[in-house]
This record gives sequence, structure tokens and C-alpha cells, in this order.
Amino acid sequence: MAFGGDVMFESHLASLATDPNSLVELRDTLGAADLSVVNLETSITDRGTPFPGKAFTFRAPESALVSLQNAGVDAVTMAANHAFDYGEEGAVDTLAAKDASPIPVAGIGRDIDEAFTPVTLEANGVKIALVNASEVYEETLEYNSAGVDKYGIASAVPRDRLLREVRDAKKDHDVVVVSMHWGIEAAHCPGEQAIATSEALEDAGADLIVGGHQHRLNGQGWLGNAYVNYGMGNFIYYLNAGEAGHTGVLTVTFDIPASDAPVAEQNARRVSDADWQPMLIGYDGIPRPVDDATAAELTSLSDSYRTCIPVTAAPEETA
Repeated sequence: MAFGGDVMFESHLASLATDPNSLVELRDTLGAADLSVVNLETSITDRGTPFPGKAFTFRAPESALVSLQNAGVDAVTMAANHAFDYGEEGAVDTLAAKDASPIPVAGIGRDIDEAFTPVTLEANGVKIALVNASEVYEETLEYNSAGVDKYGIASAVPRDRLLREVRDAKKDHDVVVVSMHWGIEAAHCPGEQAIATSEALEDAGADLIVGGHQHRLNGQGWLGNAYVNYGMGNFIYYLNAGEAGHTGVLTVTFDIPASDAPVAEQNARRVSDADWQPMLIGYDGIPRPVDDATAAELTSLSDSYRTCIPVTAAPEETA
């Protein structure tokens, strides 16, 4: 299963969202996995007015979902701080686009139950729950957190509902993947709140935790029985200078025990391998593989970001 970071279609990238074949070259990377997921960080609308006073507001047409599907993406997460940037009209369009999307959308809904409902993906007989939420405190979380009879994003503030969804998903899925919008923008360390959330998610039974929002790579590694990437960085993005252009694809392999395996095996780690392929984002917004020397440099940087997070480079032995 492959994962990319934050996706936006701003500025000179607008045509990527309208040309259905604009991202097909990514199939070589994303399509190599059985399933792939990216974080779509935008409203899906061409109507509405920007949220008053918000510094950055993003939107893309519904056709962006077709472009992503043709890139090899199997699902997108949208619980982020730009999902509802364009008022009531924009929200209506965004939720309608979710309904009509050719690929499943996690993390938003017309009420809290819909927003938190996991997307169920399946490959090779393995049933995977994709749970998505945000804990980035700004206008979207404050005004557009989903509630009873209230549209919005799945909010992880407080964490109770998120952890309950993970525990419930664990009961009828082979693997639980949690995509989190969290951390500190432009920072390589996620901060105490994201670390505490990752530990709570691992304790609740999450097998894989993938983060975004920082627009920078964060560290990754093994946390108990879970693999955690705290920040995937940008993926399809309108800025590519310096660290904003550092990106990659995380591909994980799951090892699922037989249904009649002993309890110890049933409770064991489900991620058996995690491989990160370094890439750089071009001026055209599209990430591409790099030469061996650049890959080694980016991998070294990624490894250095592990020093501020409670993970190990290799899985710890379990009894």
C-alpha cells in the first residue's frame, strides 16, 4: 500500500485538475502498489467566497478527483484545514463531489458519523480501514468540525471519537490505517500533541499512522506495533523550492495472520516492511524519482528527522 503527501492544485497547477491525463506518469510509482492514498488538501468547488480573514484558501474543481484516479490513487483523505475554505456554497459542492467521486473520500461528511466513517479498501483478500482526522487548530477545526447535524471535518480534538473509531475498525478489518492532519507547519518535528496522539492511536490498535500538514518531511519509524510517518511533506504542490520540494512515496507491506492463528500472532505487528522512495517536486508540481546520489541525500535527511520522535529505525522484538 502506497502513500503520498499533501495535494493541491493552486496557481500554475490548475490545469492538472482539469486534464484527466495530467498525472498519469505517477502510475509508475503509485500504481506499483495494490492500493494508494494521498491527502487532498483543498475545497472542491468553483463557487463560494473565501473564509473571512483566512490567510490561505484553496479550491479545485471536481475533475481533480478524476486526475488523481488516473494517477493511480485509490482513495483520498480530506480532514484538513482547507476542506471548507469557501463557505456554505463551497461546502455543498465539496460534499457533493465526495458523493460523486470515482474514488473514496475519507474525513469529511454532513455530520460527525459520516466524517468519521472509515473508508474500507480491499486488496488480495486483505480488508483495510482508512480512518482520517485533523487536530490542526485553526479556522476549519474551530468552525467546521463535523457534529450532530453539522457538516465538517473529522476533528481529533478531543481524541475520544477518533480512538473509538480505531478500536471499532479493528474488530472487522485486517488492518487499520490512520491518516492524521497534525503537527507544525514548516517544521521537521511534529510537536508534543502529535506525538501524544500517535501513542494513543498505537495503543488503540492502529497498524499504520501517516501524517501531513507540515509541508515538510517529518521523521518515521516503528512505534510499538505501529509504523508511523509523522509528515509526508508535499506531493503535488505549487511550491517546490528547497525543502518544500522534498517528498517521497511510502510503501508498506502488511503481513496478516491466518484466522485460526494463535492469539499472540493475531495481536502481532501487521506492518512487515516499510520502504520510502525519495522524490523531488518539479516546477510543474509533479513529484519524480531522483538519481542515486540525491536519493541518498534525501534519505539521510529523512533519517535525521527521527531524533525528535519516539520511534525506532527497526521494529523492536516482541515476546
